[in-house]
Amino acid sequence: MNSLVGVLIRFRQEKVALSADIEAMFHQVCVCEKDCDALRFLWWPGGDLSITPMTYCMKVHLFGATSSPSCAAYALRRTAIDNAERFEPAVLSTVKRNFYVDHCLKSVESENKAVKLAADLQSLMCLGGFRLTKWISNSRRVLNTIPESECAPTVVSLNPGDVLPCDRALGVNWNVNDDKITFKIKISKKPLTRRGILSIVSAIFDPLGLVSPVTLRAKAIVQSLYRKKIGWDETIPQKEIEDWQQWIANLPSLEKISIDRCFRPNYFSKLKNVQLHVFSDGSETGYGACAYLRLTDIQNRISCSFVIGKSRLAPIKQTTIPRLELCGAVVACRLYAMLSEELDLKVDQVTFWTDSMILLGYINNNNRRFKTFVGNRISYIHQTTSSEKWRYVDSGFEPS
Repeated sequence: MNSLVGVLIRFRQEKVALSADIEAMFHQVCVCEKDCDALRFLWWPGGDLSITPMTYCMKVHLFGATSSPSCAAYALRRTAIDNAERFEPAVLSTVKRNFYVDHCLKSVESENKAVKLAADLQSLMCLGGFRLTKWISNSRRVLNTIPESECAPTVVSLNPGDVLPCDRALGVNWNVNDDKITFKIKISKKPLTRRGILSIVSAIFDPLGLVSPVTLRAKAIVQSLYRKKIGWDETIPQKEIEDWQQWIANLPSLEKISIDRCFRPNYFSKLKNVQLHVFSDGSETGYGACAYLRLTDIQNRISCSFVIGKSRLAPIKQTTIPRLELCGAVVACRLYAMLSEELDLKVDQVTFWTDSMILLGYINNNNRRFKTFVGNRISYIHQTTSSEKWRYVDSGFEPS
């Protein structure tokens, strides 16, 4: 699981959200003098190619170099390590866990903590030569404590009664005013070919798998064309044309979907119990898993929140439904392993759900030796979970 998903998950756990960018991050990190020759370039003054060019070396990391992101990330973390004694652990943890290259996403429990954290982060970043800017938050009080020059352009000229704008957090649409994650669909004109279809499907950015059931159907159309050995730019059969046109016609409906950014409702008090429920399934089309958080506060109020989903197409080589359900269970275990590291909430109970009695038989069988395909996957499931955590759910009650 890539770190982008991890940052977004950590961004969704508390009520007050913060987002900021490091201005020209790569240019703030110097290159060792002995390595400057690796960034040597020629320069023709005035663009006149008839004269002898001048030779220069970059003294800072540049945009486009493969090494720049890792070097800048190291410098960022080193800033936190070198100044660890001057700041609280929460500030240092934010630098280590809540930055994705130059973008910081963080959520905290209260406005007071957000105000202090924003101030401390700016002070810490300055010590490393970094400038945090383009701040945005779902709290107006927090925004009012940040200098106008450091706020995002969309919130600089807002009046007290104005609605907070929509923003993008690592490519995901964030309705700041309502504090919800939304989707903005822009259907570009592409030729009705396998290449054109794949281009449109790939343009839907969904790292948390919020709309995986929708995108899976389009990917299945692309896979169907591959099975029929249709070339990238060849005319596609009428059946796939009709399926694609129906999918495209329904695609704008995604803009009506909105998901709460914060797992905890605003009216919730201190949490008493946190449960993670992971569902998995498989079919002839594909397989996958999704995870939900079930929160209970000290007043016994209950809230369920979708956390993450992951779907995959079934292999082109036909396989049995029980094996696909087994693959879905492996995806569920991988989601759980990732969530165990990324969620800051302490999970009291984890339950895995499946509607396959055959899969439960696989998992509960510790004596029989299985064939390689099944055995390898059962082994991973046993390493990640225990059989007591797996339960049966009727197909009619399982999330689709």
